[in-house]
Amino acid sequence: MKDHTFTLGIEEEFAIVDPKTRELRSHIQEILEGGKVMLKEQIKPEMHQSVVELGTQICQSIGDARAHVIDLRSKLAGLAGRSGLKIASVGMHPFSHWHDQLITEGERYREIVKDMQLLARANLIFGLHVHVGIPDRETAIHVMNQARYFLPHIYALSVNSPFWVGQNTGLKGYRLKVFERFPRTGIPDAFESLSEYEDYCKLLVKTGCVDNAKKIWWDIRLHPFFDTLEVRVCDAQSRVNDTLAIAALIQAVIAKLHKLQWQNMSFRIYRRRLIDENRWRASRYGLDGKLIDFGKETEVETRGLLNELLEFISTEVNELGSKNEMAHVERIMREGTGADRQLVAWEHTQDMKAVVDQIIDETYEGLDLAQARSA
Repeated sequence: MKDHTFTLGIEEEFAIVDPKTRELRSHIQEILEGGKVMLKEQIKPEMHQSVVELGTQICQSIGDARAHVIDLRSKLAGLAGRSGLKIASVGMHPFSHWHDQLITEGERYREIVKDMQLLARANLIFGLHVHVGIPDRETAIHVMNQARYFLPHIYALSVNSPFWVGQNTGLKGYRLKVFERFPRTGIPDAFESLSEYEDYCKLLVKTGCVDNAKKIWWDIRLHPFFDTLEVRVCDAQSRVNDTLAIAALIQAVIAKLHKLQWQNMSFRIYRRRLIDENRWRASRYGLDGKLIDFGKETEVETRGLLNELLEFISTEVNELGSKNEMAHVERIMREGTGADRQLVAWEHTQDMKAVVDQIIDETYEGLDLAQARSA
């Protein structure tokens, strides 16, 4: 195995919320004005003005990533607080309607709305994207092919979007269902080689399907400009510790598959249509359902498969120094996901505003609130 650091980059999308009404507020411009000075390139607008994205710098370890994520969240909380607002990290706002939200000014967003029309306007969702550094892009493509199988397992842990425009959807992760209305989303096909992937990207650009390969929005992609594999399947996580646990899990899976690749022992590559069956189950049931073990051709409890996954990556977890984060993965498996906690709050109160209050409380859990106040 070639020695290199599996660097991490973590991007989180946040909702900007009015603490009185608990509704989304189209307020990104005011936050950006203060944020650009303090956070520079690490804060970005999204298509809707009620959404803001934070991205860490390149992190050398999960401990490094933890410090970055807490620092960024704390500063963003402070910037929102200056305007009497709160931030909320969640896959979808439980009740605010997309048609009440303003679209961010700018050529890029005008083009997306012109191209995607209602799909773009309704795409009011919040994701967690995790980049893992792999300098050798040829190896990265083969790792991506193998990692596809584990995306439903990871999504089952991250589901945090049971409500949509005030409705209980009956799904634990409705965000994926909204996003997959876009083209070029979901589980990618397997690619034979880096050149096949690059030819595909060039063809889309040449034929006017996209202006650049960043408009390929798969659940996992070899990033077109960075030497990273980017896992995009996860809902935004309310608690910092959940974000970091899932990021560490992704990092360890990529490291394990990379090691196998260098030992000529690559993990089996499954067809997209099979993985899609598990992806649906993860979205519908979260941790409480069953996924299909395609090797054994049988249904298995999702938690059981996740325990097998933790065993599969245990050596890499030791090497990467992420034992604490794996202990937190086990806590999520015991206590439930963000979606489960939202549903409990709803069952207890029958009040969507109480659900939003809980999401906000969790978003601020573990932050440096002294720093937030001085932002």
